[in-house]
Amino acid sequence: MSSRANSANDKGANSAEDEGAPRYSVPQGILGLKGPVEKPAPGTLPLRGDLAHIALAGTHLAAHYVIPQIRVIGAQGANVMENTRDDSPVITRFDAGTEIEVLDAAGAWVWGCIGPEGPSGYIKADCLSE
Repeated sequence: MSSRANSANDKGANSAEDEGAPRYSVPQGILGLKGPVEKPAPGTLPLRGDLAHIALAGTHLAAHYVIPQIRVIGAQGANVMENTRDDSPVITRFDAGTEIEVLDAAGAWVWGCIGPEGPSGYIKADCLSE
């Protein structure tokens, strides 16, 4: 698999001075996996079978890679769930004001993470600030 990039940043993250600029970009050069990779535990890396954080493009295979949208957890905080069921195991909790990276949104849920190293999981969309 190969992909062309528009930025020359190794990890894809921009410096804090670039406020308002995207934090991640498509990796530069040809991407390729060098061998088997151990599947991460649920709630760790932002990686699903269909989607992965763009920062994982050089190390993990997914059908699609996503440049995240930055959002903030609302005043009540939010439980981070393993899946999109109300009785799902809670992975962790994000406090009010925590900045998260949203990778997918469907119905009442968003899938996101703190960063490419995780933790990641599902959060009720109404737990995000406006």
